Amino acid sequence: MTPASTLTGMLLFAAAVMLFTGLDTTAKWLIGSGLAVMQVAFVRYAVHLVVTLAAVLPRQGLGVLRSVNPRLQILRSLALLGSTGFNFVALSYLPLTTVTAIMFASPVLVTLLAVPMLGEKVSPLQFVAITLGFVGVLVVVSPWGNDLHWAILFSLGACVSTSFYYILSRMLARESTATQQIWASGIASLCLAPLALLQWQEPSSWLVVCLMFMVGIFGATSHSLVTLAHRMADASVLAPVIYLQLLFATLSGYLVFGQVPGVSTLFGALIIVSGGALLWLSGRRKRIAAIRTSAIAISSEQSQVKTKEERR
Repeated sequence: MTPASTLTGMLLFAAAVMLFTGLDTTAKWLIGSGLAVMQVAFVRYAVHLVVTLAAVLPRQGLGVLRSVNPRLQILRSLALLGSTGFNFVALSYLPLTTVTAIMFASPVLVTLLAVPMLGEKVSPLQFVAITLGFVGVLVVVSPWGNDLHWAILFSLGACVSTSFYYILSRMLARESTATQQIWASGIASLCLAPLALLQWQEPSSWLVVCLMFMVGIFGATSHSLVTLAHRMADASVLAPVIYLQLLFATLSGYLVFGQVPGVSTLFGALIIVSGGALLWLSGRRKRIAAIRTSAIAISSEQSQVKTKEERR
């Protein structure tokens, strides 16, 4: 990766993170305006599906609909659906910053789930990161306080669902991004359609209609930018950029809803971010070690070939 390419990737990923915040903010506002949670979730995926199909089908044809592993694709789509559903319910009751801070624990949980599901091993540094992540979540949730809101459980459910979504995405690494987006948005739209129709509320204004459409645009565009960013820069470089979402969520929560994050939320988020930083550092060390081992092996092989040629 060239420096220019890496910088472009980081900027694209930062834009995706900003759109994630825009998605959550718009969904929270729409639900607060009187729309049903399932209605907003359905619109988010239906628009996403239409936009993706319009962009992909003319270039790739119907073959893009085929999956290498339909069973895993369905499970992955349901995990993403659960993440969105739980997240939207939590957003309708909790401050944007609180929900964002709890979601930051997903990389830590992914590392833990990768042990039984992917056969990966946890290093001592990763174990410390996992511990920090859960301590941070406890500080944000504050289960010992009297003002513990039941919607916290939905936010935790969103974090767990997101973690399974990332694990299943790794297991479907051979699948094209377009296929994954179509399956995820398509299955979610089919599952949510009956619930959305039962709870459907007429939009009160054209502003609400426009924002309903924008929820899907935010979702589709953010996923596309994430894909582009990972083509331009290494994942290890992009990983820390996700924490910009806490800044965006804090600003958005204050400007749109007049919400100021509490001390426990900010302190807990700082602990979670520290755990994420350790995970990034651990992954970077592993990649450097793997590159060095590969280089040594190649050098040794070349040396052996050269020795054989000299003997001849």
